[in-house]
Amino acid sequence: MSLKYSRSVLLAAGAATLIITAGNPAVAQEAPLLPPNAKPGECYARVLLPAQYTTETQQVVKREAATRVEIIPAQYETITEQVLVREASTKLEVIPAVYEDASEQVLVKPAATKLVEVPATYRTVTEQVLESPAQTIWKKGGIASQSGRVLQTAASGDTGEVLCLVEIPAKYKTVTRSVLDQPASTREVQIPAEYTTVKKRVLKTPPTTREIQIPAEYKTVTVTKLVRPAESRTIDIPAEHQTVSTQKLASEPSLEWRQVMCDENLTHSNVVAMQRTLADKGLYTGPIDGVIGAGTLGAVNSYAKSRGLPTGNNYITVDVAKSLNVSL
Repeated sequence: MSLKYSRSVLLAAGAATLIITAGNPAVAQEAPLLPPNAKPGECYARVLLPAQYTTETQQVVKREAATRVEIIPAQYETITEQVLVREASTKLEVIPAVYEDASEQVLVKPAATKLVEVPATYRTVTEQVLESPAQTIWKKGGIASQSGRVLQTAASGDTGEVLCLVEIPAKYKTVTRSVLDQPASTREVQIPAEYTTVKKRVLKTPPTTREIQIPAEYKTVTVTKLVRPAESRTIDIPAEHQTVSTQKLASEPSLEWRQVMCDENLTHSNVVAMQRTLADKGLYTGPIDGVIGAGTLGAVNSYAKSRGLPTGNNYITVDVAKSLNVSL
């Protein structure tokens, strides 16, 4: 069953109420006029969340349970038996001596020490002086400054209202000067001893003998052996059921504020980062230009829908931006 909705936004006593009519009127839950607990640099869009439904299923017997008898045939296997042809025996084998080249170190010059001068080092220190303090203001905004044509295609569930609490940072000036980091000094350097190498040939392993085992030899005889006799078994055939599904209303439609990207954080570098991630995933084929156009916004919404993230035709949510490797 399909429903056609008509929307009207009522502003009264600091709250917004959305009226939805479809046969019998249903009233959506109220949302505050301004986003709650907003922080500087954050932007929000007010959107309509549709009603949610749950599906209940009931199973009906399609065919009753039954049984059948199955005959399992006997199983056989082929085994082999070994017959001795020649007894096991041993023999002696001579292992020759092993020699190797050895090296011996001879001292040429003993170790010594010397003093080395270490020059002084300096570092640069900077100090900042406050010129004007930071402040925050509310500002209407969103993607409008990037592409006005995208804003004209708002979805039926978007109100189009985007508010940003913008932080104007404090201004400072920097003073730079050099200071002594470490005074000049001396350090003692160790000069290692020098050696020369003398090579000679030495015995590593003397000659030995070892006893080698000669295994016995066998021939193989093949026979057939019963592994499991024939038997019968009863198999239970379970009943078959079919499922009947019904839907029930779980929650009414409602309004909420959703945190979105806006002029303060939808910078050229952030847009370029989203475009490159979408291009790597094969969702965006347009230019990597840092501009939010119809192609970029469409690719963002396709990516968000494939991962169950919130979408909008005139905004990009912060959750989607973070999922696209944008650092906020």
